[in-house]
Amino acid sequence: MRKVNLKAITLERGAHNPDSRYCVMELSAYIAEEPWSDNPKSVSPVISAFLRSWNDVLDDTTRQMLKPYAVKVIGTNTGKKDDERRAWMATDWLARECAPAFLRLAGLTEHAETLERLSEVTSAAEARAVQPRLDAAWDAARAAARTAAGDAARDAARDAARDAAWAAAWAAARAAAWDAAWDAARAAAWDAARAAARAAAWAAARDAAGKRLAPTVKALQKSALLLLDRMIAVSQAEMRS
Repeated sequence: MRKVNLKAITLERGAHNPDSRYCVMELSAYIAEEPWSDNPKSVSPVISAFLRSWNDVLDDTTRQMLKPYAVKVIGTNTGKKDDERRAWMATDWLARECAPAFLRLAGLTEHAETLERLSEVTSAAEARAVQPRLDAAWDAARAAARTAAGDAARDAARDAARDAAWAAAWAAARAAAWDAAWDAARAAAWDAARAAARAAAWAAARDAAGKRLAPTVKALQKSALLLLDRMIAVSQAEMRS
């Protein structure tokens, strides 16, 4: 692997030509001494999808927290089985951490607690089992968003959720698009996470600067970094076995 001074590098949004500018996955490919790409072969496709998406929605300052992961994720492409596990981890995070955070922000505490108490979602069967509770949260959140705010506020809440790694986690789940895993991931988490963001719209409407949303966004960013660490650890467990 190439040695680089991460402190001297500034991650940027989008794709770049081979030069001194990088998104996080282009930097990873460079460090791994692979051809220039934002989808290096040595990195799990699910993790790559997560980081590409998150890199592009973070602001320029916050994005720099991803730099260490350009190194950490090298060697994580350990096969379809591990990536399907990672996709379910991302789905579970959407359903049991991301969605409840925004439901609670919208005052829907009972629905947030219901999702937090769910068993870990690791398979299509488990996703189908929890679907009724996700549907109930979706219905409540949709009603809250409809009565609390208009399109502009919903857009603001959506952006805050996206910056909190909602889109990144969904990209990770979608990257493992293998039949049952993809269908169940979509059914189990997408509507709930989207609805949770919309339900938070009342907060965005009351404070256009996003001050009320900021603590939730920051907490979910930290949570998403822990999710990344867990997805990386799947590879390490595979190597130890």
